[in-house]
Amino acid sequence: MSTSKTSRSPVSHGRLNLEQQRKRAKELLKALNAGNPSALQRVSLHLPARSQALRLADAQLVIAREAGFASWPRLKSHIDSLEHAGRRMLRDGDQDLRTLHIRCGSDIQHNLKTAGFSGDFLEFSDPFCIGPLSASEPETLLRQRAVFLAETFDLTLADALARQQQSYRRLQQLDDYQRLVLWFEHDSYDQLILAYLLQRLQQLRPSAQIELIAVDQIPGEQRFIGIGQLAPDVLSWLWPRRQPVSEALLELGSQAWQALTEQSPEALLQLIKNGTPALPMLGKALHRHLQQLPDEQHGLGLTEYLSLQILQQQGPLTAGQVFRELMLHQEPLPYLGDLMFWWLLQPLLSGATPLLQIDDPAPAWPQRLIRLTAQGEAVLAAKADGFAARGTPYWVGGVQLIPGAAHWRYDAERQQLHYHSA
Repeated sequence: MSTSKTSRSPVSHGRLNLEQQRKRAKELLKALNAGNPSALQRVSLHLPARSQALRLADAQLVIAREAGFASWPRLKSHIDSLEHAGRRMLRDGDQDLRTLHIRCGSDIQHNLKTAGFSGDFLEFSDPFCIGPLSASEPETLLRQRAVFLAETFDLTLADALARQQQSYRRLQQLDDYQRLVLWFEHDSYDQLILAYLLQRLQQLRPSAQIELIAVDQIPGEQRFIGIGQLAPDVLSWLWPRRQPVSEALLELGSQAWQALTEQSPEALLQLIKNGTPALPMLGKALHRHLQQLPDEQHGLGLTEYLSLQILQQQGPLTAGQVFRELMLHQEPLPYLGDLMFWWLLQPLLSGATPLLQIDDPAPAWPQRLIRLTAQGEAVLAAKADGFAARGTPYWVGGVQLIPGAAHWRYDAERQQLHYHSA
């Protein structure tokens, strides 16, 4: 069982090959000369209409812009920089200082070694994006989270505690290193863990220099989901782009963690509105986190609402198909692993008026066919309330949400909180 994001299917590895891009440009030009409608549509998105025949250079420009570059030379320059980074890493690596790489999963551990990194690796992958959070001391928080993970993912408490202790207690041994490097992307899974680590680092004050690689996009990737999808040479390319962790960033992490653990979401919303200039992607992730509160209109968190929409538009579908569609196309800030997604669906499958139903529970869960119930259709039509239909309570950070009790709701478009009485 994994509570990290290693189970997410990668979209692409971030590596670009110049010969491959040249071949794509030639194929595009050939299709244009043949009058292919799809090729003509692609060109119209990037080049103004003209009477002259298009040349190979025009096709190359379209290929570059489709990959997110302003020009073909810019694309070539980026490919050169990837190759240079790989050679430099194999030559120099991270051997100048005793280094610990910290990541919220094991997804890049092998590729770091393949790229030439030799430092130690710490996986800290407590999925703070689900379950209760508190401002308790580390040992108390560790146990609280272990109890939640054991209950949620059918683990023994001993196994859950052992997993948690390995990562939490390793943070007490940071003075063994001269450099700590945090590898994180832009989604709420990563950013909530990063907030916790920043506040712990502010408390611990290790002697090592602390650096951050924070990524929200990769050149050539139209839908970047996470560092774990990247090839070793792209990790090498990211290495010189790391930044020192400033006092302002440590303080921001502490503020974010404090707000995340409060019983009311008001402080968190205020932090979002004030902005997070020391790390702009954190504010976006916190906003996405708040969207797991019941929506003011339909009463569902965003993940649940999008899942119902997918089934309404394309269903019935297997659970695995819903997850894939959510991750690849619908979720604005993908952050869930597959087991977390399946857990989030459970309250919609139970209760007196379930929103979803499974015809045959025998197959493994990714192969189970899910369909909307009449109640699910009513929620999407704003004729019923999704929160009232839930079978069980849940947490969004420190905020507990119990069907039938007074609770917070969030209007994401207006960034407004509303307290609903029972």
